[in-house]
Amino acid sequence: MSEYTETVKKQNILALRALLKEMPPFCTDYFRGIASSTLPRTQTGYCRDIYTFLQFIIMSNPLYKDYQIKELPLKVLEEMTPADMDEYLEHLNYYVFEGTEYRNGESAKARKLSALSNMYSFFNKRQAVSNNPLTAVDRPKVHDKVIITLDQEQIFDLMDAVESPTNMTDRQKKFHNLTMARDRAILTSFLGTGMRVSELAGLDITDVDFNNQTFRVIRKGGNEAYIYFGDDIRDALCYYLGILENQEEPNDEIKPLSPRESLLKGNDEEKALFVSLRGNRMAVRSIEVMVKKYCTMINTNKKITPHKLRSTYGTALYKETGDIYLVADVLGHKDVNTTKKHYAEMSNDNRKRAANIVSIKKGSQK
Repeated sequence: MSEYTETVKKQNILALRALLKEMPPFCTDYFRGIASSTLPRTQTGYCRDIYTFLQFIIMSNPLYKDYQIKELPLKVLEEMTPADMDEYLEHLNYYVFEGTEYRNGESAKARKLSALSNMYSFFNKRQAVSNNPLTAVDRPKVHDKVIITLDQEQIFDLMDAVESPTNMTDRQKKFHNLTMARDRAILTSFLGTGMRVSELAGLDITDVDFNNQTFRVIRKGGNEAYIYFGDDIRDALCYYLGILENQEEPNDEIKPLSPRESLLKGNDEEKALFVSLRGNRMAVRSIEVMVKKYCTMINTNKKITPHKLRSTYGTALYKETGDIYLVADVLGHKDVNTTKKHYAEMSNDNRKRAANIVSIKKGSQK
């Protein structure tokens, strides 16, 4: 496991511990019980969703209105009824807590119920709670979202925006000159491999193999994998890293700094492939902001994120090959059904061809 992956894991563990300080003791028991089978990032998400449920109990149940969340007893789980859960689902549509408004859509509600269901199952299994009101509750129907991708013309426009950005101040142009090669390499890597933003952020210099043209990445779940990249990515990376092919080292001239070295500002110990203007590893959020910056420069009403660039690659690969298993493997989906859910709906052309795959009349064979 890479140093970056270990750092992210540590951050999630610390975030979970901080959250648990505001939670009842039975929640600490639960998260300790699932620690060996659930990633810290997943646990942190569960913890936030369960905290929302405990907020609801205090806000809606007169018996507990004077309690702090961390004072709630385990018996509150036993006391819940299916009607209470229905009320909780309605509550999630809109509520105000400590002056902040909250709204939850279908997917957010489904996720929160899933977090609760896992906790109930845990305590049912340990015979600490015999009740499970969720078994009688209909889960929210989550509608499939339209897959947003860039078409070929928009991809060209996006890359042109990196080379010739619009609506920039002189100060912004100065910074852009420093980051242009890096940004081009990042966008090319997204569009040419479909890797996740967390995978790209975690890349070290040593994770790039130019001989085999592969990235070594840590997939979701912690598994190591190798992603092949094409010549466009190779060229963009070589320029960013200052790797010049078939060129002899000058004898009497000082070798110019590569774009990455210019960003490092002398911080030669930084291992990250993609670095910020501060000379350290780019965070996931910084990469997301960078992608958004360029996408606002092109003529599209689509909300483009690194995940949408991943979808653009997955869509193109599926249209080119028609092989859903290959797409699942390249994108790092553990379950091909996940891939089918997102990409198989775009096979209209294949379905149209399937309508005439068998010839019925004589002389109609193709």
